[in-house]
Amino acid sequence: MFTYLTRRVVSAISVVIATVIASFALFFIAPSDPASAICGDTRCSQQRYEDIRKSLNLDRPVTEQFTDYAGGIVFGRDYTDGGVTQHCEAPCLGYSFKTGQPVLQQIEARLPVTLTVVLGASVIFFCVGVTVGSMAARRRGTAGDRALVGATLVMSSIPYYLVALLVFLYLVILFPVLPRPGYFPIGEDGPVKWFLGFLAPWLVLGIYNSTSYTRYSRGSMVEALSEDYVRTARSKGISERRVTYVHGLRSSITPVVTIYGLDIAALIVGSLFTERIFDLPGIGNLVLQSFANSDLPMIMGTVIVGAVVLVVMNLLVDIVYSFLDPRVRLS
Repeated sequence: MFTYLTRRVVSAISVVIATVIASFALFFIAPSDPASAICGDTRCSQQRYEDIRKSLNLDRPVTEQFTDYAGGIVFGRDYTDGGVTQHCEAPCLGYSFKTGQPVLQQIEARLPVTLTVVLGASVIFFCVGVTVGSMAARRRGTAGDRALVGATLVMSSIPYYLVALLVFLYLVILFPVLPRPGYFPIGEDGPVKWFLGFLAPWLVLGIYNSTSYTRYSRGSMVEALSEDYVRTARSKGISERRVTYVHGLRSSITPVVTIYGLDIAALIVGSLFTERIFDLPGIGNLVLQSFANSDLPMIMGTVIVGAVVLVVMNLLVDIVYSFLDPRVRLS
């Protein structure tokens, strides 16, 4: 087990390092000039432009710039702008061109919103998907089974952004069935307003993603219900409901949990449409604003943080799965 975990940790670290190198390379290959982006317009003097280039170490060789950047992530670094030096604590991802604030600080401020959206929706799509998938597997081959599977296929064939836009337009704006979404801090505005502000994105994201979990759960449950131990349980006179939801579900839930962990990580780094459509100040909205402003340090920072989130979630899933299924450790 120790050897297995060591291999996975080394692999995870190598992925993060490769992501840092690739994002830094794109930073310098990109056609935009960081110093010009900070200056903003044509009124920026040449002296100011040169000062900015010097403060960002753009006048030094690329290898030295990368060493400073990577060293800042591990140890922190000092930034000098206009004769003023400020220290950026590790892990330092630089300063935003747009706001002048540390990149990591802004990501940390947006992260709770994104986590709230993803975790709330994940509870919905896991519970709904597993429940409906188990019901369909129990009625395999019937009209109800075909109707459930067909409905999930139709839903998943529609692009998510279109579903979210239609729900926002018709169920929030034109016919206010759902409350107007928004971020309201739970400590300032109370839990009720906070909950109602996230209700619409939770339902849309949760129900849309539950369609895939319905098919995952159904396929896994059908396979589990054909095992010998399930037939033995039936022969002992155990009720079909108990056989399905206790014996069958316990075995079939393992691969679904694996996909669940990976999907949470993917949603954390890919919540662009949800946050943009429902106007939530999360990381997805921050990424879109950074692209619009050519805020390269912020783009690099979100890429690196996203890579770390994906790697950590993959590592956690591998660890959990190795305990659930010891055969993984031997492969």
